[in-house]
Amino acid sequence: MGDASAEERWRDLDKLLARPGNIVSPIFEPSPQLRDELGEYVRVLVVGAGGLGCELLKDLALSGFKNLEVIDMDTIEVSNLNRQFLFRIHDVGKSKAEVAARRVMERVSGVNIVPHFCRIEDKDIEFYRDFNIIALGLDSIEARSYINSVACSFLEYDDDDNPCEETIKPLVDGGTEGFKGHARVIMPGVTPCFECTIWLFPPQVKFPLCTLAETPRTAAHCIEYAHLIKWDEVHRGKTFDADNPEHMQWIYSEALKRAELFGITGVTYSLTQGVVKNIIPAIASTNAIVSAACALEALKIATGCSKTLSNYLTYNGLEGLHTKVTEFVRDQSCLVCGPGTLIELDILVTLSELIELLGEHPKLQLSKPSITHQGKNLYMQAPPVLEELTRSNLPLPLFDLMGRAPRGIIHATGFANKNGKRTSCLRKLRVVFKGAVDEGAANVDMAGVPA
Repeated sequence: MGDASAEERWRDLDKLLARPGNIVSPIFEPSPQLRDELGEYVRVLVVGAGGLGCELLKDLALSGFKNLEVIDMDTIEVSNLNRQFLFRIHDVGKSKAEVAARRVMERVSGVNIVPHFCRIEDKDIEFYRDFNIIALGLDSIEARSYINSVACSFLEYDDDDNPCEETIKPLVDGGTEGFKGHARVIMPGVTPCFECTIWLFPPQVKFPLCTLAETPRTAAHCIEYAHLIKWDEVHRGKTFDADNPEHMQWIYSEALKRAELFGITGVTYSLTQGVVKNIIPAIASTNAIVSAACALEALKIATGCSKTLSNYLTYNGLEGLHTKVTEFVRDQSCLVCGPGTLIELDILVTLSELIELLGEHPKLQLSKPSITHQGKNLYMQAPPVLEELTRSNLPLPLFDLMGRAPRGIIHATGFANKNGKRTSCLRKLRVVFKGAVDEGAANVDMAGVPA
């Protein structure tokens, strides 16, 4: 691509970044060099490489972002091809993240996209610290909640409980369901985080077990019978894996038998996947609109060329076009984006005793937590090699492990029960040691005392 064509390609972006305006951010300084700085210094992580994730990668790359990474644990399925436009039939079975990254780099020169084919929980928390912005293209409440808690874990507060600006990790979240969608900006400590507005998401539909077992009336009832009842009857002790094609095929076959027995029609393999995985119908045009809104918010956050969305946009294309922006209020007592849950401990409390305490804490109720302090692993439940390396810390006083400071922040990653479901979560804890003296301050006080 020659210089002339490059200038033409970025003409609109340069115009946006080189002119002043009335709704720009207070930090915005118009400059022709701003696009180059955007490409050189800003790092963005896209979480999810499905319908929204594919669009986000493309939009961000065409908006001047050059340092992108994408993380997704899924492989490409035939049912993805109608809306996840970066994938082809010969890609089926391959990593979504790897194929999406390669496709965008083939089409957009100068962009570098690093793929990560793994679960979001498999990455160390410090992995997420390196990004300036995290963009979410997820279809799971649990995954959103986890990334939200990770971003909020970096947040620090001053002595007046005001968030320190340099520790704010911006999130841009998109979601779609049919012809409806949302885009939102989360600035931890400033705007409401995901947990502050968890009530926005309706409870998932659950069928009574008696209906599934005795009087099924729909194809979904037959599928859930095979999933929730028949699997355990036949495969005692074997965990069902929704991402295992053989497991899914077994559920489909059993659901078909159940449907034939009760004269019910409509059981298909794609419906089986949708019911078991709680897949929400997706439409390519909705993904394109919502991801464009998210990419624009990422650009505004990175450059300050305009004030960001405040703070929740909804889109409804079911009847014509309807968009609305709503400003939700942050929950000041939020366990995730607040200053942290205060825990007062004796200086002799061991790391092992702290872990036990977290399971009994009425607000936290964390099981099997891993503990970190200032990026250092104090104890890790997994993988086995890290558990073995950190096991020797369990009988040691937490006060010593935290450098004998009278107070400090630790992060606990574990499992909590939410709406009857066991989910991964990360919690920030403000630990205060009763009776501890700040040794650094004591040394300063003593410096002026004559011997």
